[in-house]
Amino acid sequence: MTDSTPKDRPDRTMRALVQTGFGGPEVLRLDRVPRPSPVPTEILVRVRAAGVNPVDWKTREGLGAAASLASPPLVPGWDVAGTVEEVGTGVTLYKPGDAVLGMPWFPRTAGACAEYVTAPARQFAPIPKGLDFDEAAALPLASLTAWQALVDTARLRRGERVLVHAASGGVGDLAVQLAHHIGAHVIATASASRHAWLRTLGADEVVDYRNERFEEHVSGVDTVLDLVGAKDDTSARSLAVLRPGGLLITVPSSGAGDIEERATAAGVRFTGILVEPDGAALRRITALVEEGALRPHVDAVHPLEKAAEAYARGEKGGVRGKQVLRISEN
Repeated sequence: MTDSTPKDRPDRTMRALVQTGFGGPEVLRLDRVPRPSPVPTEILVRVRAAGVNPVDWKTREGLGAAASLASPPLVPGWDVAGTVEEVGTGVTLYKPGDAVLGMPWFPRTAGACAEYVTAPARQFAPIPKGLDFDEAAALPLASLTAWQALVDTARLRRGERVLVHAASGGVGDLAVQLAHHIGAHVIATASASRHAWLRTLGADEVVDYRNERFEEHVSGVDTVLDLVGAKDDTSARSLAVLRPGGLLITVPSSGAGDIEERATAAGVRFTGILVEPDGAALRRITALVEEGALRPHVDAVHPLEKAAEAYARGEKGGVRGKQVLRISEN
């Protein structure tokens, strides 16, 4: 793309990953787009890294709640880690140069896969000590999902039993750590190669979903967090392991269409959740990071030019923790 900006006029564009429509990898391209400016109560963040999440490729394909609100062309991505470049009128929490992380605007588009992002200041939190930008970018969406499921929705307590499906993924490994910190008895499903690692994160029991039926080994569970989806009828099978009155929580892609009716018939509770921006919760989460109770795990870091490949790897499965896109080096 040719730069036609006059030499005496500052360049008000930025490099970004652009999704031109709904479909496969062919709808993604690198381009230059207008750089945003913060309105009152917003901050302009120079993005150093952006997390990769299943919602990214689902939105690319036109699936899910985020896609229903999206109008291509758009800049994908929600996980943001970077530095404050500018603050809008009324912002008192941050100043230029502050290092922040956030999951702004979700499920509306946030444009994380670009050099700059604007969003309400209170949808961000300071990056905790000990995390670099890549690790910080792996934290917001996954940790908020785990927090809103286990703390806000399940109100998990010490001594309760929780089953986390897909425990080695980006949300799952943080859910295991969070539940362990609360003092729950943590049961995790994952492939055998991840069992030792999950035990170091706080899992008390681990089930190899590839070779074992978890419902034959697990019972009396207070809360199930299903991050698998409809594969292998995981949500319906989970109803059998819950205690009477126990709670099954699914993310949007999980569970069969009649799962609520089946839960009621089984004498247990069901709810789906959709993660929400929450700067206050992020501050509580980052405090746990600084205490050493939580840590995001970065499986791989890719340049922005390799975003399509990162999405493809995520779709294939087998990622431990999160993938991250490196937006800028300085």
